[in-house]
Amino acid sequence: MCAALTVEAPCKVNIHLRVLGRRSDGYHNLESIFLALSFGDILRFEVFEPHISRPDEIRIQPELPAGDSSIAKAVSLFRSVTGFSGAVKIEAEKRIPLGAGLGGGSSDAAATLMVLNRLSGLFLPERELQRMALQLGSDVPFFLRGGAAYVTGRGEIIEPLDPPEHLWIVLVNPGIFSGTPEAFALMDRNGDTLWTQQLPKEELVRALSGDPASWPYRNDFLALFLSRGTAAVRDGYTRILEELEALGADFAGLSGSGSTCFGVFKDKRVAEKAEKALISRWSFAQMTFPLARTGITVLKC
Repeated sequence: MCAALTVEAPCKVNIHLRVLGRRSDGYHNLESIFLALSFGDILRFEVFEPHISRPDEIRIQPELPAGDSSIAKAVSLFRSVTGFSGAVKIEAEKRIPLGAGLGGGSSDAAATLMVLNRLSGLFLPERELQRMALQLGSDVPFFLRGGAAYVTGRGEIIEPLDPPEHLWIVLVNPGIFSGTPEAFALMDRNGDTLWTQQLPKEELVRALSGDPASWPYRNDFLALFLSRGTAAVRDGYTRILEELEALGADFAGLSGSGSTCFGVFKDKRVAEKAEKALISRWSFAQMTFPLARTGITVLKC
């Protein structure tokens, strides 16, 4: 006998991201606004009774480099913390590009914790899952809640917000892998020349419910890459952002530390036309929208 569940682990965009400096523990203090989106990886789980002797089986398509599976790391951590001993079978369809600033690995890890917590019958409280999530990565705690949030600290201080309504988002990736550690290292070497005055938290939060054409948001990594990045990175980001604006985006930016750019549209038809045009020009283009609900989306039980 086994319990099975299929879920969608959503991606996210950072519509605002400030890097406020390196901490003594090596992490960075951030200020960001996260939006979970209705597009993600598909994960299929089976959890077997402890008395059924069989090895774990984790299959990820397309395959990841050895040791890079956030899903396997989440399974291992869940076992070590809870003592759960049932075998698991997990099949993951990776639709979110890798190294893209969309949080695909973090979302997969969060989904794994939530599903194992449910299928194991342990039903640990959220605070326990949050502790495990932070051990897996700075973005993982957000994906336990999803929706929209004002995020500070290294990513663990999460204040839920009302997601914006009636907006469409077009994601565009230039086919460039952007490593998070390398991006932060570049920021450490150059960030002091890029940081500008912070906007008040109240202004950032209030703007989310307003017209995206007037959003005051920015991404420090975008400013960094446009001034200190390689020629390929500068050219790619500049072209995508210009194309999004020319195609009618009301707001355009970079998510996370790259490499996915995004445009925010008030008109669905304009967004659909933009997606169609961009698919033919770039390695990845996807229209989606902000998720109003929190957590993972159950597709099949």
